[in-house]
This record gives sequence, structure tokens and C-alpha cells, in this order.
Amino acid sequence: MIGDNLKGKNLIAGQWSGAGTEVFTSSNPANGQKATKQFSAGTSQELLLACKSAQEAFHSNDLRDLLRRSELLEAIASEIESLGGELIEAACFETGLPEARILGEKGRTIFQIREFARLMKSGDFLGVNFDQAMPERSPIPKPEIKKINVALGPIAVFSASNFPLAFSTAGGDTASALAAGCPVVVKGHENHLMTNEIVGSAISRAIEKTGFHNGTFSFINGEYSIGKELVMNPIIKGVAFTGSFNGGNALMGYAAQRSEPIPVFCEMGSINPIIISKGTQNEVKDLANTIADSVFLGTGQFCTNPGLLLVEKGEGLSHFLEGVESSLSSKRATPMLSEKIFDGFSKQVSELTGKEPETKNHSSGFFKAISTEEFLGNQIYSEEVFGPFTLAVVYENHNELGDLIRSLKGQLTGSLFIQEDEFDQYRPLVRLFSEKVGRLIFSGVPTGVEVCPSMQHGGPWPSSSDSRFTSVGFDAIQRFLRPLAFQNMPDAFLPSELQSGAINNYPHRLDGKLIS
Repeated sequence: MIGDNLKGKNLIAGQWSGAGTEVFTSSNPANGQKATKQFSAGTSQELLLACKSAQEAFHSNDLRDLLRRSELLEAIASEIESLGGELIEAACFETGLPEARILGEKGRTIFQIREFARLMKSGDFLGVNFDQAMPERSPIPKPEIKKINVALGPIAVFSASNFPLAFSTAGGDTASALAAGCPVVVKGHENHLMTNEIVGSAISRAIEKTGFHNGTFSFINGEYSIGKELVMNPIIKGVAFTGSFNGGNALMGYAAQRSEPIPVFCEMGSINPIIISKGTQNEVKDLANTIADSVFLGTGQFCTNPGLLLVEKGEGLSHFLEGVESSLSSKRATPMLSEKIFDGFSKQVSELTGKEPETKNHSSGFFKAISTEEFLGNQIYSEEVFGPFTLAVVYENHNELGDLIRSLKGQLTGSLFIQEDEFDQYRPLVRLFSEKVGRLIFSGVPTGVEVCPSMQHGGPWPSSSDSRFTSVGFDAIQRFLRPLAFQNMPDAFLPSELQSGAINNYPHRLDGKLIS
């Protein structure tokens, strides 16, 4: 049976540990088959050791060196790249996802890590500023001040349920935290026990081969209680989380209760509204199918699936709505990620449509159309449905659309399907719409998040905990950095990047002027 050769333990600072008596097993959501391998839940003592070791690693010299960090990231990418069929088989088993999806996600994970390795060599993220001294300035002399971004400290990463690789043990949160110079303690997702161990082992091998402190990375199994303990541990200086609003909100509450509150960077989902003008309904061929495919992608379990269509009333309205409903309902039912997710989805869909999925843990697509008045009159329509469902709200005029936009909570994305001859009419509404989203998309669906410097994957509350940051792209590193200024400081006490001569090796501002 798959996974029988795994250790089934927690990886604590390079050592396998199974001190606890509580055990977990994972299962295949597609058919309910249970894995035979049991995994030990982490204990408070194991967690404390992981955090203490992370603190020691943070104070070591390796994580302070950009080139050494680049070397580590490259080694992690290579170790994951070398993982063969065992990883793919485990991830497919624990998620019910097809092999092609897991292979694609593996490639994205490797790409993300290697891009952060390249970033280390450029130093773009350092934010170096240098204001030269002006001792003769009157009436008050100006001191020399240098500023640079430095690592926060050990980071807690919570792996996600819907991306077993790209947002998990070695996903973007772990990669960007390590790139920032922060050791990482991962709380593995309880549905991906085998996948977590296989990937965690690869990271551990890379740490050993590059000679980094073994506290640079740890992962621990467990559920609610161990996650709370991790956030509350005073050694942890920041948290990254991708998941539900309830889960993220709970973590933020724990962090705020600490004697030293810490930042919690949560990406908590979204309904990703799409505005569709009456001109677009008539002109864009197969728009209904395109949107339905986006809704159903990953059985609707992406944070960017479009869950709300704001559709202008026009001649093509009936044809468009019928097209979306027909396309969604004809989708072959595919597995959802877990029984818990399926049960939550089934309950919401039943409340909204009066229908339910016919097969346990599998679903086709669902659809409902309502009026602006109905939408504004019932809060239930504004809530995310995590699964293959979308709601169409028909607006009569632009005043109604303005009311709809103003009623929306913060979203990760917002999309526009508007014809060129309609631009002038929609311009004020697009400006209003932009206040609600982190990424504004023209003539495209929100699924598919490019990993690049310009990407913003985060939006106004409650789609994320802090709209100034992204969890995808190079700027994800900024979550785990803080600015530190040095005034009249001798080179002996400066970071190497700020020492005389070395500062010119990195993009920086000199007396306010950008020097590339």
C-alpha cells in the first residue's frame, strides 16, 4: 500500500519524532479508501523543540547570507524535482485529483522556489536606502542613515487543503519565508499526511546537503490545538495561512492575544465577481461556457473560482444564463477534496438552490439566478460557496450595479466583460469596483494565478487579512521582512549589504534618488 515505507512521524529540526499517542490516517476522497499508514500527532514538547531550533537557526550566519539562501532554495527545488512516482501517487490518493493536475502543481512549486533563488541574487527586495551625512548643515547637522529590509524571525506556515504542493509544505509561503531569511515551522494539513512527509523529507535533505542549521525547517502533524499552540508560541514572529475565513480569523485572534502580537497573513477566499455587460452577452462567443469552465475548475475548490456574476439585463440575457446553467449542470461529477468540504458545500447548495450533489464526495456544477433586490436583501448570497457553484444577479441599470458593487465585501479578484463602445458608461463603476478587489481582470476569468513580479494575490478584507501584501509572486517575500535603519553605524556592525562599497551591488536609493 502507498505510504507504508514512510516514517509517519513529525520532522523536528532534522530528526523524526513520534512522541505522541494520538495518530491520524489520510484517505482518498474519491472513493473513501483509508490509507494503512498511521501518522503521529505532534506534541507540545515537539512543537517547543521545533520553535527553539528555529530560533537558533535564525541567529546562525547562513540565513543572513543572500547567496547561501539562494543555494538552499536551489537545493530544495532540485530535491523536489527528483521526487518520483511516490509523491504523485500519494498526492493523487490524498486529494482525489488527477495525475496531470499534481504534475502541473509540482512544476509550479519548483518554479516558485527557483524564482525566489534568483531573487536572492538581485537583492531587489532589500529596499536599501542611503542618506549621506551632512555634518555642515545648519542649524542641525544631518546624520548618515542607511536602511534595509531584514527578516522577521521564525514563521509558522499552515498548509492548504486545495493545493497539496503549491500552497503546502514547500509552497509559496515556505519558499518566500526562507528567501526572506526566516526559518519555517509548517503545520501540515491533516488530509495530506503522506504528501507532507515526502516533501518535508526533500526539504530536510536539501538543508543537510547545503549545511544549514537543522532548525531552518520543521513540520508537525496535528489539528486545531497544535495550530493554536504554534501561533501562540512567543518564538514565532509571523504566520502564513491559506484557507477559510473562520480558520484565518481564529489564527488572527490567537496572534492578537499574545503578549507580543504578531502579523498573520491570511488568504481567506473570495467570490470573485464578474461584471458582464449586455453588449458582451451578444458579442463574445462561448462566454457562458468559458465562465462555467472557470467555476468548475478544480471542482470549484480554488480561491479564485467566480462565484458571482453581475449580469446586465439585455436581449442576450436569457441565452447567456441558460448557457451557464446548462454547461455547469452537464459537467461530469468529480471528487471534492474531503468529506468535510463536500458536506459544507452540499449544505450551502441545498439552502441556495434546493438541490444537492447526487454522489457522495462528488459534484457537478450548480447555478442560480436572482434579482438585485433579492441579492441586497439577503446576506446569504454574499457568502463564499467553496465548490462548483455560481450565482447570477441580474441588474437593470447602472444605478443598480453601483448598489451591488458597494454592497460587496473585499475580493481577491474582479473581472470585467465590457465592450469598447460601453467604456465611457462603465468608467465610474470600474473605478468603484477597483476599490473592492486585489486584481482587476479585463475580458478574462480569474482562475489561473500567474507567478510573476506584478501578481497581486490578496485583496481587501475579508479576502485577505492585509490587502497591502500578496501570497503569490516575488512580493510575497515582503510579508516576512521589516525595515531596519542604522544611524552613523560603523561597517563592523552593519549587514554586509550596507557596508562601504557593497551597497553599490544592489538597487538602492542614494539621498532619495533611485540607483539601479
